[in-house]
Order: sequence, then C-alpha cells, then structure tokens
Amino acid sequence: MTRDDLPGLEWDGEYSHFRRMYRNAYQREKEGLSVNWVVELPGTGLIGQAFVQLICGREELADGVARAYVYSFRVRLPYRGIGLGSVMLDVIEADLRKRNFKYVMLNVAKENTRAQKLYEKHGFSIVAHEPGCWSYQDQNGNLRNVEEPAWRMEKRLAI
Repeated sequence: MTRDDLPGLEWDGEYSHFRRMYRNAYQREKEGLSVNWVVELPGTGLIGQAFVQLICGREELADGVARAYVYSFRVRLPYRGIGLGSVMLDVIEADLRKRNFKYVMLNVAKENTRAQKLYEKHGFSIVAHEPGCWSYQDQNGNLRNVEEPAWRMEKRLAI
C-alpha cells in the first residue's frame, strides 16, 4: 500500500469514517509494524484490501516473532465469490512464511458466515470468542464505539 492508495480505501465514501484508521495503518507500515495489501483493478481502482499487524499491544494476536494478525480484510461486493479473497490469503501467508511467522490470526464477525467458510477452507480454525469491542476516531475526530462479536481464528503456517 502506498500513500496514494489511502483515498481509494474509502471506496467512494462508504468507508470514509475509517480515514484516520487508514492513515494510522499506513504509518504503522512505514514503522515496520505492519504490512498492508491492496488489490487494484486498472480502470476501476482498489477492489480489495488486507492489513497485517506484525506486532501490536495484544501479543496473543501479533507478537512480532511467531504470530501476525490480519484485519480489515475486505473485497468489494462485485468481486466476491471469484477467488480474489483466496488469492489475497495466499499472498499474505506466503509473505508471513518468508518472515518466519508460524501463526496467522484474524477475527471474523460471528454474523459473517461467508467469510468464516473462506477462512476454514484455507485452514483456519476457531480458537476463541472475541467480544469485538473497539473504538476509533472517525474522519471528523468523533469517537465511535463498535461492538461486533467475533470469532478469533488461527492457522499454523507450514514452513
């Protein structure tokens, strides 16, 4: 992901409320704390994204050595169901293997059964319940609280 990709992550305003989060993700990448992936379709723009924290404040998710955490994994609706999510996971996992990570973690909303099936197909299994309570500042600086119960899923990476 480059700085020029940041506006495209807002998907024509649908995700503009995450503008500050996207800038923070970009800054974390510049600091070597994460790797951010985008999928761009020429003539269309960004159609997919995934952010990978290599290290964060929750070591059970990303400890900088063995565990990495995937979040903000998203594919635009018209491009779902054609294998793009699978390709994105393959790229992420290959990159993590090169970095000698042993596990990849993610949270998926309990309501998002389609994504759960994708992750299970790729070898992830549910390891814990996540309350899914978090907050962020939107593009106007307002604090927004989110409660989205989720499953924590984990995959051991073959090296």
